[in-house]
Amino acid sequence: METRELTVVAGSFVGFQLLFSVASPLFSSTFTPGYGRLPSNKLTEWNSRLVSTVHALIVGLFCLYILWFDDSVNADPVWGEPGLVKLNVAITCGYLLYDLVLLATNWSTMGDSFFVCHHLAALYAYGYVLSRGVLPYFANFRLISELSTPFVNQRWFYEVLKYPRSDRLVVANGMAMAVVFFMVRIFVMPPYWARVFATFGTEAFERLGIGAQVAWITSCIALDILNTIWMYKIARGCYKVMMGASGRKAKEVSPLKQNHVNNHTD
Repeated sequence: METRELTVVAGSFVGFQLLFSVASPLFSSTFTPGYGRLPSNKLTEWNSRLVSTVHALIVGLFCLYILWFDDSVNADPVWGEPGLVKLNVAITCGYLLYDLVLLATNWSTMGDSFFVCHHLAALYAYGYVLSRGVLPYFANFRLISELSTPFVNQRWFYEVLKYPRSDRLVVANGMAMAVVFFMVRIFVMPPYWARVFATFGTEAFERLGIGAQVAWITSCIALDILNTIWMYKIARGCYKVMMGASGRKAKEVSPLKQNHVNNHTD
């Protein structure tokens, strides 16, 4: 790993920590009155999720830029010029290390084995990208999944602020979360794996060596399994919200119908 990438990883780690401990409390207390009334464990998770949203927007938008404009990476997905991708991956690695430390120090209230597995699998794969500059297209493509994170966090913000689930903002965010999560984590699986399989047996793939090949394929399988589990949970939650909304509408309509009938029979 080059000095530049190590500097970015370390800088991201420190930067996200400062955002968590300094910037988020100041920003949130200024613009969200309910922030100061939250218990300490919720304040910790609030700040963590705000940092998560900032990270997701940075790397997600950077990812799209690379996919659209970095011709060398798109032309050679295995050995293309990885400069911009390594920068984006280094930011993410700094964030993942920060988040693992945060989870470890607050395990009783925030611990989640799924997140730990997700972070470790990502770090394992991204380590090859940073150290050898391989698989830039595929490493960057995986980061598109971060675009769903702001909606997931916003759902939690609404919940902890005790917005009713029937609130239009909550329902709209929930539907957007489900659609975006599906698009950037599930819908993209077939084209991603099609491009993966297209590299099998090529000279570029053989040059990777067994270590990078195993790290790449196994981490992608693990991440896609986790994404599928999360998609199932999100879809189930959306279904419950939609059924709850339908039930409320039925209750609201039925008295009107009853009154209408009674008025005629009188």
